[in-house]
Amino acid sequence: MSEQKQVQSKTTMIIVAWLLGYLGIHRLMMGYSNWWVQLITFGGCGIWSLIDLIQIFTGKMKMADGRDLI
Repeated sequence: MSEQKQVQSKTTMIIVAWLLGYLGIHRLMMGYSNWWVQLITFGGCGIWSLIDLIQIFTGKMKMADGRDLI
């Protein structure tokens, strides 16, 4: 049985993605299991991190289980 992650604040996720996006920490906090891919590729050389930041900012990136950020 998987444990459900707490819904994160959109503002917090924007800040974490901006500062630590290249490590994938925002994906870890949002419950994604593939966060380590960004860790070993440094956010896809920054490209995936930028895409994630834009998606969080526009509301298109949700928690791993589909819930909206608050």
